[in-house]
Amino acid sequence: DMPDLFKTQLRAILRSAVHGEAQILLPMISGVEEVRQARVQIAETVAELEAEGVAHRPCKVGAMIEVPSAAITAEQLAGEVDFFSLGTNDLVQYTLAVDRGTARVAGLYQPLHPAVLRLIKQVTDAGRKAGIPTSICGEMAADPTAALVLMGLGVRLLSVSPSQIPEVKEVVRATPIRQAEDLVEQCLGLTSGEAVRELVETKMAGALAAARPPREEDRP
Repeated sequence: DMPDLFKTQLRAILRSAVHGEAQILLPMISGVEEVRQARVQIAETVAELEAEGVAHRPCKVGAMIEVPSAAITAEQLAGEVDFFSLGTNDLVQYTLAVDRGTARVAGLYQPLHPAVLRLIKQVTDAGRKAGIPTSICGEMAADPTAALVLMGLGVRLLSVSPSQIPEVKEVVRATPIRQAEDLVEQCLGLTSGEAVRELVETKMAGALAAARPPREEDRP
């Protein structure tokens, strides 16, 4: 809606890429046409920088998958971008029609809901088929239980806050990929996020327990 502002941002990213790796991630993508429109503006911006003799470098372009329509059409989107980034906070909210900031319905916000997991699998499958990487950001990646499920769904790149890295790392190192994939197959047949969490925590009790810090009452 504001091409002048968008191009200002694009110019900054393309120019900064001269000094280090930079990528362009398009947020709130709902379909292929939006990516194509953005690609046109990126190409125009590159042409303008070249005409002005301004130093710049091309950047990979990715789509943020955070609305159900993008996840459902991921196979088509994969042909238009260089990478996917799953925005799970919004994807969960829009899939379940739950505003996680509203206390009265916050309890219905279930990141491990089978509907959400199926959408994530569609995206990772589409990315793998097209040969592009799929990363994930959002609170879901920092939850050791959810990280196990994400591994089984095909996610290999997790964005996690520094404080959560040791817990997630412990679970990832302790779990063979094949085991996580088998577990996810069972999860996809369940009917609620609570049931998925209970199954994962039961099956992977040892790995999850090792990853979590001891409770205060358990400390020596």
